Amino acid sequence: MYSHVAVHRSIIMSDGQTQNGADAVDKATVEVAQMALEAKEETPKAAAAAKESAGAEAGSETKKPDENGASSSSPPVSNAAFREQFKAFSKFGDTKSDGKHLTLSQSDKWMKQAKVIDKKITTTDTGIHFKKLKQMKLSFEDYNKFLDDLAKTKKVELSEIKNKMVNCGAPGIHNVTPGKAAETVARLTDTSKYTGSHKQRFDETGKGKGIAGRKDMVDGSGYVTGYGHKNTYDKTH
Repeated sequence: MYSHVAVHRSIIMSDGQTQNGADAVDKATVEVAQMALEAKEETPKAAAAAKESAGAEAGSETKKPDENGASSSSPPVSNAAFREQFKAFSKFGDTKSDGKHLTLSQSDKWMKQAKVIDKKITTTDTGIHFKKLKQMKLSFEDYNKFLDDLAKTKKVELSEIKNKMVNCGAPGIHNVTPGKAAETVARLTDTSKYTGSHKQRFDETGKGKGIAGRKDMVDGSGYVTGYGHKNTYDKTH
């Protein structure tokens, strides 16, 4: 509105008004109108900029980039829990270990159990990065450097690797799903289905008779062979 008034006034003055006082008032009016118009135009821009800045700050709080530049979706790993797993696997297969150093073999067992070693990360990769540190056994601090270097090279989140290694269970524990092999073993060990001489090796409960089930033993009890009521006299009289 101010801009239209200013333009209209300037046209009138150009047609015939030449007084110095009127010119001064006209210029002041034009300047005020321009300032009001500029302030009106900048207000939505400032609001949009503030909204964008707030959105960026909120985004940075919910998703922080990891060391590789990618946004991390894995939860943070407890350093104490990871250290306990490191200690457990450093003693795995080595009764003399003090739990402070880990070999490449122990590391590979740990990573295989945690399913970190797969098609993307192989034992060749772990061997190359482990040997970069030029030590046969790595301390906890050096092992973290090894994992960090491996994660960056293979473009995998370090937190994802550590989460798997922390939650894989104690050394040597594997979750085996029963399959055909388990069914076959159960069938072969069911003594109730044995026939012939094999059946004679077990009693009614399925317990093995030992040597009595493999050889004919001399019966000195006085009963005729095949007598079915042996040792029942005292129970019936």
